[in-house]
Amino acid sequence: MAKRGGFPGGGMPGNMNNLMKQAQKMQRQMEENQKELETKEFTAAAGGGAVEVTISGKREVVKVKLAEEVVDPEDIEMLEDLIVAATNEALRQVEEANGAVMSKLTGGMGGMGGGFPF
Repeated sequence: MAKRGGFPGGGMPGNMNNLMKQAQKMQRQMEENQKELETKEFTAAAGGGAVEVTISGKREVVKVKLAEEVVDPEDIEMLEDLIVAATNEALRQVEEANGAVMSKLTGGMGGMGGGFPF
């Protein structure tokens, strides 16, 4: 009578160990790359450079630079809009860098389940 279930030749447990080792290696690489990304800064400008915002890889605003001519007490709303625009662009740069790191690590697996045999 044939055995039911189990792994023919014992091959699957070895593959599972390899898969786990690869996943652990990928996790270590992700952590290292994340730490490296957190040390970087991303700067974006708005209003032709009148407003510059710098954001860390931790997504924290670290610097806001304003050109003197953009500080108009009669038009605070424009200054607020420029700060928002520059901040959002710098955040987009952080997300783009993060996505590039993840894409490099996953090697185009197409998500977390794409390259796994289960």
